[in-house]
Amino acid sequence: MTTDYQQSARDHLWLHFTRMGGYSDEDMPIIVRGDGCYLEDSNGKRYLDALAGLFAVQLGYSHGEEIGQAALEQMRELPFYTNWSYAHPRAIELAHELASLTPGDLNRVFFVSGGSEAVESAWKLARQYHASRGEHRYKVVARRLAYHGTTMGALSINGIAGLRTPFEPLVPGAFHVRNTNRYHRPPEETEAEFTAYLLEDLESAIEQEGPETIAMVIMEPVQNAGGAFTPPAGYFAGVRAICDRYGILLCADEVITGFGRLGAWFGSELYDIRPDLITCAKGLSSAYAPIGAVVAGDHMMAPFLDGTAMYAHGITFGGHPVMAAIALKNLEIMKRERVVEHVEEQAPVLRDSLAQLLELPIVGDLRGVGYFWALELVKNKETRETFSDAESESLLRGFLSGRLFERGLICRADDRGDPVIQISPPLVAGPREFDEIAGILGDVLSEAWQRTTGGGVT
Repeated sequence: MTTDYQQSARDHLWLHFTRMGGYSDEDMPIIVRGDGCYLEDSNGKRYLDALAGLFAVQLGYSHGEEIGQAALEQMRELPFYTNWSYAHPRAIELAHELASLTPGDLNRVFFVSGGSEAVESAWKLARQYHASRGEHRYKVVARRLAYHGTTMGALSINGIAGLRTPFEPLVPGAFHVRNTNRYHRPPEETEAEFTAYLLEDLESAIEQEGPETIAMVIMEPVQNAGGAFTPPAGYFAGVRAICDRYGILLCADEVITGFGRLGAWFGSELYDIRPDLITCAKGLSSAYAPIGAVVAGDHMMAPFLDGTAMYAHGITFGGHPVMAAIALKNLEIMKRERVVEHVEEQAPVLRDSLAQLLELPIVGDLRGVGYFWALELVKNKETRETFSDAESESLLRGFLSGRLFERGLICRADDRGDPVIQISPPLVAGPREFDEIAGILGDVLSEAWQRTTGGGVT
Protein backbone atom coordinates (compact mmCIF):
# COMPACT_ATOMS: atom_id res chain seq x y z
CA MET A 1 0.00 0.00 0.00
CA THR A 2 2.87 2.39 0.81
CA THR A 3 4.38 1.84 -2.65
CA ASP A 4 1.01 2.50 -4.27
CA TYR A 5 0.66 5.76 -2.33
CA GLN A 6 4.16 6.83 -3.33
CA GLN A 7 3.54 6.24 -7.00
CA SER A 8 0.10 7.86 -6.94
CA ALA A 9 1.52 10.84 -5.11
CA ARG A 10 4.29 11.26 -7.69
CA ASP A 11 1.82 10.92 -10.54
CA HIS A 12 -1.02 13.09 -9.29
CA LEU A 13 -0.48 15.10 -6.08
CA TRP A 14 0.89 18.64 -6.28
CA LEU A 15 2.14 19.74 -2.87
CA HIS A 16 1.95 23.33 -1.65
CA PHE A 17 5.14 25.42 -1.46
CA THR A 18 7.16 22.31 -2.28
CA ARG A 19 10.03 21.67 -4.67
CA MET A 20 8.38 18.73 -6.38
CA GLY A 21 11.56 17.76 -8.20
CA GLY A 22 12.98 16.67 -4.86
CA TYR A 23 10.63 13.69 -4.86
CA SER A 24 11.60 12.35 -8.27
CA ASP A 25 13.94 9.77 -6.76
CA GLU A 26 13.10 9.68 -3.04
CA ASP A 27 10.05 8.90 -0.97
CA MET A 28 7.51 11.56 -0.17
CA PRO A 29 6.61 11.75 3.55
CA ILE A 30 3.09 10.39 3.90
CA ILE A 31 1.49 11.17 7.28
CA VAL A 32 -1.24 8.66 8.11
CA ARG A 33 -2.31 9.31 11.73
CA GLY A 34 -1.94 11.62 14.68
CA ASP A 35 -2.12 11.31 18.46
CA GLY A 36 -1.67 14.16 20.92
CA CYS A 37 1.36 16.14 19.75
CA TYR A 38 2.67 13.29 17.58
CA LEU A 39 2.25 12.15 13.98
CA GLU A 40 2.99 8.82 12.32
CA ASP A 41 3.98 8.20 8.72
CA SER A 42 3.14 5.33 6.39
CA ASN A 43 6.30 3.50 7.49
CA GLY A 44 5.32 3.59 11.16
CA LYS A 45 7.80 6.31 12.16
CA ARG A 46 6.64 8.83 14.80
CA TYR A 47 7.31 12.57 14.76
CA LEU A 48 6.81 15.28 17.36
CA ASP A 49 4.91 18.05 15.59
CA ALA A 50 6.62 21.17 16.91
CA LEU A 51 4.90 23.35 14.32
CA ALA A 52 1.27 22.44 15.11
CA GLY A 53 0.62 21.65 11.45
CA LEU A 54 1.15 25.22 10.33
CA PHE A 55 0.67 27.05 13.64
CA ALA A 56 -2.89 25.71 13.60
CA VAL A 57 -3.51 22.51 15.57
CA GLN A 58 -4.24 23.98 19.00
CA LEU A 59 -5.75 20.80 20.50
CA GLY A 60 -3.28 18.35 19.01
CA TYR A 61 -4.50 15.27 17.18
CA SER A 62 -6.55 13.44 19.83
CA HIS A 63 -10.00 15.00 19.64
CA GLY A 64 -11.14 13.60 16.31
CA GLU A 65 -13.87 11.43 17.78
CA GLU A 66 -15.62 14.17 19.77
CA ILE A 67 -15.25 16.75 17.03
CA GLY A 68 -16.21 14.18 14.41
CA GLN A 69 -19.40 13.44 16.33
CA ALA A 70 -20.30 17.14 16.22
CA ALA A 71 -19.70 17.11 12.48
CA LEU A 72 -21.81 13.96 12.03
CA GLU A 73 -24.72 15.41 13.97
CA GLN A 74 -24.60 18.56 11.86
CA MET A 75 -24.43 16.52 8.65
CA ARG A 76 -27.60 14.73 9.71
CA GLU A 77 -29.37 17.98 10.58
CA LEU A 78 -28.19 20.30 7.78
CA PRO A 79 -25.15 19.28 5.70
CA PHE A 80 -24.94 22.60 3.87
CA TYR A 81 -26.56 25.90 3.27
CA THR A 82 -25.06 29.20 2.24
CA ASN A 83 -24.82 32.46 4.19
CA TRP A 84 -25.84 34.41 1.07
CA SER A 85 -29.08 36.11 2.27
CA TYR A 86 -29.76 33.18 4.64
CA ALA A 87 -28.59 32.24 8.11
CA HIS A 88 -28.42 28.91 9.92
CA PRO A 89 -28.01 28.07 13.62
CA ARG A 90 -24.33 27.05 13.67
CA ALA A 91 -23.13 30.21 11.90
CA ILE A 92 -25.22 32.33 14.28
CA GLU A 93 -23.87 30.49 17.32
CA LEU A 94 -20.27 30.69 16.14
CA ALA A 95 -20.57 34.41 15.34
CA HIS A 96 -21.95 34.97 18.84
CA GLU A 97 -19.10 32.96 20.36
CA LEU A 98 -16.45 34.87 18.42
CA ALA A 99 -17.96 38.20 19.40
CA SER A 100 -17.71 37.12 23.04
CA LEU A 101 -14.00 36.25 22.69
CA THR A 102 -12.74 39.21 20.66
CA PRO A 103 -11.88 42.45 22.47
CA GLY A 104 -13.72 45.77 22.30
CA ASP A 105 -16.66 46.24 19.96
CA LEU A 106 -15.55 43.56 17.48
CA ASN A 107 -19.00 42.04 17.20
CA ARG A 108 -19.65 41.56 13.47
CA VAL A 109 -18.43 38.29 11.95
CA PHE A 110 -18.00 37.54 8.22
CA PHE A 111 -17.07 33.89 7.62
CA VAL A 112 -14.64 32.62 4.97
CA SER A 113 -12.78 29.37 4.27
CA GLY A 114 -9.28 30.27 5.48
CA GLY A 115 -6.63 32.86 6.28
CA SER A 116 -5.88 34.20 2.81
CA GLU A 117 -9.59 34.70 2.17
CA ALA A 118 -9.89 36.51 5.51
CA VAL A 119 -7.12 38.97 4.59
CA GLU A 120 -8.56 39.43 1.10
CA SER A 121 -12.00 40.07 2.57
CA ALA A 122 -10.68 42.56 5.14
CA TRP A 123 -9.01 44.68 2.43
CA LYS A 124 -12.16 44.67 0.33
CA LEU A 125 -14.27 45.57 3.35
CA ALA A 126 -11.94 48.43 4.26
CA ARG A 127 -12.12 49.81 0.71
CA GLN A 128 -15.90 49.62 0.57
CA TYR A 129 -16.29 51.05 4.08
CA HIS A 130 -14.40 54.19 3.06
CA ALA A 131 -16.26 54.39 -0.26
CA SER A 132 -19.55 54.36 1.61
CA ARG A 133 -18.36 57.47 3.43
CA GLY A 134 -17.46 59.25 0.21
CA GLU A 135 -13.70 58.60 0.40
CA HIS A 136 -11.55 56.98 -2.28
CA ARG A 137 -9.17 55.06 -0.03
CA TYR A 138 -7.77 51.89 -1.55
CA LYS A 139 -4.16 51.42 -0.35
CA VAL A 140 -2.96 49.13 2.42
CA VAL A 141 0.14 49.31 4.62
CA ALA A 142 1.86 46.11 5.77
CA ARG A 143 5.31 45.31 7.14
CA ARG A 144 8.38 43.99 5.39
CA LEU A 145 8.71 40.20 5.40
CA ALA A 146 5.18 39.78 6.81
CA TYR A 147 3.21 36.87 5.39
CA HIS A 148 -0.50 37.58 4.89
CA GLY A 149 -1.58 34.88 2.43
CA THR A 150 -1.40 33.86 -1.21
CA THR A 151 -4.59 34.89 -3.05
CA MET A 152 -3.87 37.85 -5.31
CA GLY A 153 -5.05 40.55 -2.91
CA ALA A 154 -3.46 38.94 0.14
CA LEU A 155 -0.30 38.24 -1.86
CA SER A 156 -0.10 41.91 -2.79
CA ILE A 157 -0.16 42.73 0.93
CA ASN A 158 2.49 40.07 1.55
CA GLY A 159 5.85 41.56 2.54
CA ILE A 160 7.94 38.68 1.16
CA ALA A 161 9.31 39.76 -2.20
CA GLY A 162 10.21 36.24 -3.30
CA LEU A 163 6.59 35.14 -3.06
CA ARG A 164 5.22 38.20 -4.86
CA THR A 165 7.63 38.38 -7.79
CA PRO A 166 6.45 35.34 -9.82
CA PHE A 167 2.90 36.74 -9.96
CA GLU A 168 3.47 40.40 -10.72
CA PRO A 169 1.80 42.67 -11.57
CA LEU A 170 -0.28 42.36 -8.42
CA VAL A 171 -3.17 44.35 -7.01
CA PRO A 172 -1.94 47.96 -6.83
CA GLY A 173 -1.92 49.95 -3.64
CA ALA A 174 0.07 47.87 -1.14
CA PHE A 175 3.29 49.21 0.38
CA HIS A 176 5.51 48.09 3.22
CA VAL A 177 7.19 49.61 6.26
CA ARG A 178 9.77 48.34 8.74
CA ASN A 179 9.00 45.36 10.96
CA THR A 180 9.83 44.98 14.65
CA ASN A 181 12.95 42.81 14.30
CA ARG A 182 15.31 44.29 16.87
CA TYR A 183 18.12 41.74 16.73
CA HIS A 184 20.14 43.58 14.07
CA ARG A 185 19.52 47.08 15.41
CA PRO A 186 22.32 49.02 17.19
CA PRO A 187 22.82 47.38 20.61
CA GLU A 188 22.90 50.74 22.39
CA GLU A 189 19.43 51.67 21.07
CA THR A 190 16.80 51.69 23.83
CA GLU A 191 13.40 50.10 23.42
CA ALA A 192 11.75 53.53 23.49
CA GLU A 193 14.10 54.76 20.75
CA PHE A 194 13.32 51.68 18.65
CA THR A 195 9.59 52.26 19.04
CA ALA A 196 9.96 55.91 18.02
CA TYR A 197 12.06 54.86 15.01
CA LEU A 198 9.40 52.41 13.83
CA LEU A 199 6.52 54.82 14.31
CA GLU A 200 8.33 57.61 12.49
CA ASP A 201 8.94 55.20 9.59
CA LEU A 202 5.25 54.28 9.49
CA GLU A 203 3.98 57.85 9.67
CA SER A 204 6.43 59.19 7.08
CA ALA A 205 5.47 56.39 4.67
CA ILE A 206 1.79 57.22 5.14
CA GLU A 207 2.41 60.91 4.52
CA GLN A 208 4.45 60.16 1.41
CA GLU A 209 1.76 57.87 -0.04
CA GLY A 210 -1.02 60.31 0.82
CA PRO A 211 -3.07 59.56 3.95
CA GLU A 212 -6.32 60.27 2.12
CA THR A 213 -5.61 57.28 -0.19
CA ILE A 214 -4.93 54.69 2.54
CA ALA A 215 -7.72 52.37 3.62
CA MET A 216 -6.02 50.06 6.10
CA VAL A 217 -2.90 49.18 8.07
CA ILE A 218 -2.54 45.42 8.63
CA MET A 219 -0.14 43.90 11.16
CA GLU A 220 0.24 40.63 13.03
CA PRO A 221 0.50 41.08 16.82
CA VAL A 222 3.68 38.97 16.60
CA GLN A 223 5.05 38.70 13.07
CA ASN A 224 5.54 35.15 11.86
CA ALA A 225 7.77 35.38 8.77
CA GLY A 226 11.30 36.34 9.71
CA GLY A 227 10.89 34.57 13.03
CA ALA A 228 8.44 35.67 15.77
CA PHE A 229 9.09 39.42 15.82
CA THR A 230 7.50 40.76 19.01
CA PRO A 231 6.45 44.42 19.31
CA PRO A 232 8.41 46.82 21.53
CA ALA A 233 6.63 48.62 24.36
CA GLY A 234 4.34 51.39 23.13
CA TYR A 235 4.44 50.26 19.51
CA PHE A 236 0.82 49.31 18.98
CA ALA A 237 -0.44 52.27 21.00
CA GLY A 238 1.53 54.44 18.57
CA VAL A 239 0.21 52.59 15.52
CA ARG A 240 -3.35 53.02 16.78
CA ALA A 241 -2.77 56.75 17.33
CA ILE A 242 -1.36 57.20 13.81
CA CYS A 243 -4.32 55.36 12.28
CA ASP A 244 -6.74 57.53 14.24
CA ARG A 245 -4.92 60.70 13.22
CA TYR A 246 -5.29 59.93 9.52
CA GLY A 247 -8.63 58.10 9.54
CA ILE A 248 -7.07 54.76 8.58
CA LEU A 249 -8.51 51.41 9.68
CA LEU A 250 -6.28 49.09 11.71
CA CYS A 251 -6.50 45.35 11.02
CA ALA A 252 -4.85 42.80 13.31
CA ASP A 253 -3.98 39.69 11.30
CA GLU A 254 -4.57 36.96 13.89
CA VAL A 255 -4.67 34.01 11.51
CA ILE A 256 -1.75 32.54 13.49
CA THR A 257 -1.81 34.44 16.78
CA GLY A 258 -5.51 33.96 17.57
CA PHE A 259 -7.09 31.30 19.79
CA GLY A 260 -4.45 30.94 22.45
CA ARG A 261 -1.21 30.72 20.48
CA LEU A 262 0.30 33.64 22.44
CA GLY A 263 -1.30 32.80 25.81
CA ALA A 264 -4.43 34.91 25.31
CA TRP A 265 -7.49 34.30 23.16
CA PHE A 266 -6.21 37.01 20.80
CA GLY A 267 -2.91 38.84 20.50
CA SER A 268 -4.92 42.05 20.15
CA GLU A 269 -5.92 41.64 23.78
CA LEU A 270 -2.38 40.80 24.89
CA TYR A 271 -0.90 43.93 23.27
CA ASP A 272 -3.96 46.23 23.59
CA ILE A 273 -4.00 46.79 19.82
CA ARG A 274 -7.66 47.94 19.65
CA PRO A 275 -8.10 47.04 15.96
CA ASP A 276 -11.07 47.88 13.76
CA LEU A 277 -10.80 44.43 12.17
CA ILE A 278 -9.37 41.05 13.07
CA THR A 279 -8.64 38.29 10.55
CA CYS A 280 -8.59 34.75 11.92
CA ALA A 281 -8.58 31.10 10.78
CA LYS A 282 -6.31 28.14 11.71
CA GLY A 283 -6.91 27.81 15.48
CA LEU A 284 -10.59 28.70 15.10
CA SER A 285 -11.14 24.99 14.39
CA SER A 286 -7.72 23.71 15.55
CA ALA A 287 -7.35 22.99 11.81
CA TYR A 288 -9.96 20.21 12.10
CA ALA A 289 -11.91 22.09 9.40
CA PRO A 290 -11.16 24.85 6.86
CA ILE A 291 -12.81 27.96 8.29
CA GLY A 292 -11.82 31.58 8.90
CA ALA A 293 -13.42 34.91 9.59
CA VAL A 294 -13.16 38.67 9.55
CA VAL A 295 -14.40 40.11 12.83
CA ALA A 296 -15.26 43.80 12.51
CA GLY A 297 -16.20 46.53 14.93
CA ASP A 298 -19.80 47.66 15.14
CA HIS A 299 -18.81 50.94 13.50
CA MET A 300 -17.64 48.98 10.45
CA MET A 301 -21.12 47.54 9.97
CA ALA A 302 -22.93 50.88 10.33
CA PRO A 303 -22.67 52.04 6.67
CA PHE A 304 -23.99 48.67 5.49
CA LEU A 305 -27.18 48.93 7.55
CA ASP A 306 -28.38 51.92 5.56
CA GLY A 307 -31.17 51.20 3.05
CA THR A 308 -29.97 49.19 0.06
CA ALA A 309 -26.27 49.18 1.07
CA MET A 310 -24.44 45.84 0.82
CA TYR A 311 -20.92 44.53 1.34
CA ALA A 312 -20.45 43.25 -2.22
CA HIS A 313 -18.46 40.14 -1.38
CA GLY A 314 -19.20 36.49 -0.66
CA ILE A 315 -17.66 33.03 -0.30
CA THR A 316 -19.74 29.95 -1.11
CA PHE A 317 -18.49 27.97 1.86
CA GLY A 318 -18.18 30.88 4.30
CA GLY A 319 -19.90 29.83 7.52
CA HIS A 320 -20.52 26.30 6.21
CA PRO A 321 -22.69 24.62 8.87
CA VAL A 322 -20.44 21.57 9.29
CA MET A 323 -17.30 23.71 9.52
CA ALA A 324 -19.03 26.01 12.01
CA ALA A 325 -20.14 23.05 14.12
CA ILE A 326 -16.55 21.80 14.23
CA ALA A 327 -15.26 25.25 15.23
CA LEU A 328 -17.88 25.51 17.97
CA LYS A 329 -16.89 22.13 19.37
CA ASN A 330 -13.21 23.11 19.20
CA LEU A 331 -13.83 26.27 21.21
CA GLU A 332 -15.94 24.32 23.69
CA ILE A 333 -13.10 21.85 24.25
CA MET A 334 -10.51 24.63 24.53
CA LYS A 335 -12.57 26.30 27.26
CA ARG A 336 -13.35 23.04 29.05
CA GLU A 337 -9.70 21.97 29.12
CA ARG A 338 -8.42 25.48 29.91
CA VAL A 339 -6.08 25.38 26.92
CA VAL A 340 -5.39 29.14 26.82
CA GLU A 341 -4.63 29.17 30.55
CA HIS A 342 -2.34 26.17 30.00
CA VAL A 343 -0.33 28.13 27.43
CA GLU A 344 -0.05 31.11 29.76
CA GLU A 345 1.17 28.85 32.57
CA GLN A 346 3.56 26.71 30.52
CA ALA A 347 5.03 29.35 28.18
CA PRO A 348 7.85 30.27 30.61
CA VAL A 349 8.80 26.58 30.80
CA LEU A 350 8.93 26.34 27.00
CA ARG A 351 10.97 29.52 26.85
CA ASP A 352 13.46 28.21 29.44
CA SER A 353 13.83 24.92 27.55
CA LEU A 354 14.60 26.72 24.30
CA ALA A 355 16.86 29.26 26.04
CA GLN A 356 19.38 26.49 26.71
CA LEU A 357 20.07 26.52 22.97
CA LEU A 358 21.45 30.06 23.22
CA GLU A 359 24.62 28.44 24.54
CA LEU A 360 25.28 27.04 21.06
CA PRO A 361 27.56 29.18 18.88
CA ILE A 362 25.15 28.93 15.91
CA VAL A 363 22.16 30.32 17.86
CA GLY A 364 22.16 34.11 18.02
CA ASP A 365 18.68 34.98 19.24
CA LEU A 366 15.58 33.48 20.80
CA ARG A 367 12.35 35.47 20.47
CA GLY A 368 8.66 34.92 20.80
CA VAL A 369 5.83 34.62 23.29
CA GLY A 370 3.39 31.92 24.39
CA TYR A 371 3.81 28.85 22.19
CA PHE A 372 5.25 30.83 19.28
CA TRP A 373 9.07 31.00 19.12
CA ALA A 374 12.00 31.33 16.73
CA LEU A 375 15.74 30.74 17.00
CA GLU A 376 17.85 32.91 14.69
CA LEU A 377 20.95 31.18 13.37
CA VAL A 378 24.15 33.15 12.90
CA LYS A 379 27.57 32.70 11.39
CA ASN A 380 29.26 34.84 14.04
CA LYS A 381 27.57 35.29 17.40
CA GLU A 382 29.65 38.29 18.49
CA THR A 383 29.10 40.34 15.34
CA ARG A 384 25.64 38.83 14.62
CA GLU A 385 26.78 38.14 11.08
CA THR A 386 24.22 36.09 9.20
CA PHE A 387 24.72 33.44 6.55
CA SER A 388 24.78 34.29 2.86
CA ASP A 389 21.92 33.14 0.64
CA ALA A 390 23.97 30.22 -0.64
CA GLU A 391 25.05 29.27 2.88
CA SER A 392 21.46 29.44 4.11
CA GLU A 393 20.32 27.21 1.28
CA SER A 394 22.94 24.63 2.16
CA LEU A 395 22.37 24.92 5.91
CA LEU A 396 18.57 24.91 5.98
CA ARG A 397 17.49 22.83 3.00
CA GLY A 398 20.68 20.91 2.43
CA PHE A 399 21.02 19.77 6.03
CA LEU A 400 18.73 21.00 8.83
CA SER A 401 15.31 20.24 7.38
CA GLY A 402 16.24 16.70 6.46
CA ARG A 403 18.16 15.91 9.63
CA LEU A 404 15.42 17.22 11.93
CA PHE A 405 12.91 15.10 10.05
CA GLU A 406 15.21 12.07 10.38
CA ARG A 407 15.32 12.69 14.12
CA GLY A 408 11.52 12.77 14.31
CA LEU A 409 11.01 16.50 14.86
CA ILE A 410 8.78 18.62 12.65
CA CYS A 411 9.54 22.33 12.84
CA ARG A 412 10.40 24.93 10.22
CA ALA A 413 13.85 25.90 9.01
CA ASP A 414 13.11 29.15 7.21
CA ASP A 415 15.06 31.88 5.42
CA ARG A 416 12.39 34.31 4.27
CA GLY A 417 14.41 36.78 6.33
CA ASP A 418 17.56 35.78 8.17
CA PRO A 419 17.75 32.01 8.77
CA VAL A 420 15.60 30.83 11.67
CA ILE A 421 14.16 27.70 13.22
CA GLN A 422 10.49 28.19 14.10
CA ILE A 423 8.95 26.27 17.01
CA SER A 424 5.22 26.40 17.68
CA PRO A 425 3.85 23.15 19.16
CA PRO A 426 0.20 22.24 19.75
CA LEU A 427 -1.19 24.17 22.71
CA VAL A 428 -1.60 20.95 24.72
CA ALA A 429 2.17 20.31 24.75
CA GLY A 430 3.96 20.26 28.09
CA PRO A 431 7.43 19.87 29.65
CA ARG A 432 8.00 16.38 28.21
CA GLU A 433 7.51 17.66 24.68
CA PHE A 434 9.54 20.82 25.42
CA ASP A 435 12.50 18.73 26.56
CA GLU A 436 12.28 16.52 23.48
CA ILE A 437 12.17 19.55 21.18
CA ALA A 438 15.16 21.18 22.88
CA GLY A 439 17.13 17.93 22.98
CA ILE A 440 16.76 17.15 19.29
CA LEU A 441 17.38 20.75 18.27
CA GLY A 442 20.49 20.88 20.45
CA ASP A 443 21.97 17.78 18.83
CA VAL A 444 21.14 18.78 15.27
CA LEU A 445 22.21 22.41 15.61
CA SER A 446 25.51 21.31 17.17
CA GLU A 447 26.04 19.05 14.18
CA ALA A 448 25.14 21.92 11.86
CA TRP A 449 27.76 24.13 13.50
CA GLN A 450 30.40 21.45 13.07
CA ARG A 451 29.54 21.23 9.39
CA THR A 452 29.74 25.01 9.14
CA THR A 453 33.12 25.37 10.82
CA GLY A 454 34.40 22.29 9.06
CA GLY A 455 33.55 23.65 5.66
CA GLY A 456 30.40 21.55 5.19
CA VAL A 457 28.21 24.60 4.58
CA THR A 458 29.28 26.59 1.56
